[in-house]
Amino acid sequence: MGNASAGICRSLTEDIVSGRLPPGQKLEELVLAERFQVSRTPIREALRELHARGLIALEPRKGGIVRSIGLQDLSDMLEAMVELDALCCRISAERMSAVQKKQLAMVQAQSEECVARGDEVGYLGLNHQFHQLISAGAQNHTLTEMLSKLRERLAPFRAAQTKVERRLAVSHDEHQAILAAIQSGDAEAAYEAMRNHTARLSINVLDLLRQQQNGGEAGSADSTPQSAAQASRSTVTASEKSTAKKTVPRKRTTPAAATQIGKVDKISKANNSAKVLAPVKVSRAVKGR
Repeated sequence: MGNASAGICRSLTEDIVSGRLPPGQKLEELVLAERFQVSRTPIREALRELHARGLIALEPRKGGIVRSIGLQDLSDMLEAMVELDALCCRISAERMSAVQKKQLAMVQAQSEECVARGDEVGYLGLNHQFHQLISAGAQNHTLTEMLSKLRERLAPFRAAQTKVERRLAVSHDEHQAILAAIQSGDAEAAYEAMRNHTARLSINVLDLLRQQQNGGEAGSADSTPQSAAQASRSTVTASEKSTAKKTVPRKRTTPAAATQIGKVDKISKANNSAKVLAPVKVSRAVKGR
């Protein structure tokens, strides 16, 4: 995409994710061209990109229609990205070269300067480099490709967190923990640090979408620099207390009874069950070669 179409795509993405453009809203090429004061060519390019990201359905020679954002599908993708990101970071801690570790440290130092200046655009560019370096450090093409596709699909939702309190500072602190683990070659610490980082972002994304769809006030996972696991435990405790007041204890809760907030908890609670199952097997297999 050119600069004009990329800017239009970002603007429309924000409108869709924030709810300013609700599901079913028509996006007509002529109307959009007038709004952004451009020809129809960059409008078409932007609409094709929105369609590729699953945000709209295209109507040939007319424009598009905003799709409904399904929390179930979105939470599934976010959960997958949490685990894949953490796995990638674990392997990178074992395989990343000294040169790559130095590059990662340099990006982190530049990011600190952006946080100090409040330079969000600059920080987001460096954030992309930080995660790309970790993906490259894993030296696993299949894993890198899977992560790249997921990040592309989820990019518009993750980018919509602009109003999250202390977003850059919290993200930078989490990156520092990831960097320290990779530099020391501590694969387990790298896995946990990346997992907490990505899970917190996922909670923010789902919180934003719930707020949009339900019209309620939703709290941010960034209001305090707590880990995703801590946020999850708080949610679970509140849920258990509420359930205890209303119902007589039964055998156990079935998956079908879980709410969307429970789905968010699933991302963070996975430390108890999925923490090392697939990742450990992969990591040990790598060491055995």
